[in-house]
This record gives sequence, structure tokens and C-alpha cells, in this order.
Amino acid sequence: MEKKYILISGASSGIGKACAQIFAKNGFSLILFARRIKKLEQLQNELKSLYPEIEVHSFQVDVRNPKEIENAINQFSLGLKNNIHILLNNAGLALDRSTIDKGIIEDWDQMIDTNLKGLLYLSKKIIPIMIENKKGHIINMGSIAGKEVYPEGNVYCASKAAVDSISKAMRIDLLPHGIKVSQISPGAVETEFSLVRYKGNVDLAKNVYNGFIPLKAEDIAESIFFLANQPEHVCINDIIITPTAQANSVFFNKIL
Repeated sequence: MEKKYILISGASSGIGKACAQIFAKNGFSLILFARRIKKLEQLQNELKSLYPEIEVHSFQVDVRNPKEIENAINQFSLGLKNNIHILLNNAGLALDRSTIDKGIIEDWDQMIDTNLKGLLYLSKKIIPIMIENKKGHIINMGSIAGKEVYPEGNVYCASKAAVDSISKAMRIDLLPHGIKVSQISPGAVETEFSLVRYKGNVDLAKNVYNGFIPLKAEDIAESIFFLANQPEHVCINDIIITPTAQANSVFFNKIL
């Protein structure tokens, strides 16, 4: 049997790590991209120990840097390239919450460069491989923030709205090649997301999830695995997933 590979960006923690775990458990081999190579290598060793039949390839890649992406892909063997079935564009982040007049330009640049340009840079290198193979599925990590803005979310929301548009455009452009394109748009998920957003402030990060039960990384990973394992004639274009206590980007039922 041919090996099936999934390439996951931002794989060192959170949703990316949870996706690596569930796909490995179900027999997929992995290509893992992240900036934190030590965490990737720890994950690689863990998964190889649990599932010795799969292959795991780890690369230190910052998706904001097209050269790093190219260098990593140049290391792929022909067999690995020929069996990339899924690209999960998961790398992304939010930085700070402030009104637009008080925003920090460096934060804006990092969010746009990672959430949007990084997705484009990586997709640009993988799409030709999928076209050549006449198969493939691209899954983009969107957000409920890309569907409707919330106070002090401005540039992060804009970056995820762009992911929403790019996902729809990819679906059209890649339709003649039989390549599936999906987006998953989570609400509140308790990962390192808020810790990164608040730049290491643990109290602010924890406060985001006070009063309700948020989603876990594993919840999103299970949904991604579900949409990635539909029959060939089925493409789930978008999933919006929230905790039961969240209605949209703004409204929560905080009772705990």
C-alpha cells in the first residue's frame, strides 16, 4: 500500500500537534513544519514510538520565509512528494488586542505575514505537486473571526477574512484539477493561542476562557480528520465550530 502523507504547518503545539496525533493514529505518515524544531522532534519521537509503521519527517520552517519553505521541500524524496495527499495550513497567530489607532505595526505585519502570506507561500509550493499527482486536499485554518469582526480584533480578523476569501478562490481555481479545498473556522479553543496573543501574560490568557467550557485542540483535530476522510466525490468546503457556550465572535454564555 502507498503511504499517505499529510503536511502540517504549525505542528509543534495546539491544533497542529493534535492533528499530527490523530492522523498518525489512523495510519497517515507526517511531514511536520514549525519554527520550534525541538518540540517537533519530541513529537516525532513520540509518534514513531506509538506508531512504528508510519514515517514522520520534521523540518524547522517559518512559513513567513519562502526560502525556508523551498529549502525544506527540496529535501523531499520523490516518493514523499508523490504521496502528499493533504496540506493543512495551520500556522497562524493573533497578537495583542487594541483599537485600530493603538495597534502595533510590527504585530500587524507578523499576523499578516503568518496567517495569510505564509499560507500562500506554502500552498504555492505544494499545489503544483498536487496538480502533477492529480490528487490532493488543501485544508486552511480559518477562524470565526474571519466571518465577523469583534472589538479590538481588527487586523487579526482581517487576516482570517482573507483566509476565508483565499479558500473560496482556491476551490474555484483548483476545481479543474480535482483538488479539494476546505476551511475550518473555529471559535474559542484553549491552546497557546491566547498566551501568544497576550505575549506571555498567563492571567490575561486564562481570563479569556473563564466562565465557559472552551473547545480543545483535539475537538478541532477530530473535525479536520472527518472532513479529510470523506469519499472522493465529497468536499466539505467550510466548517464553523464553536463551544456550545459561544454563538458567534462576540456572544458568549458565561455561567461557570
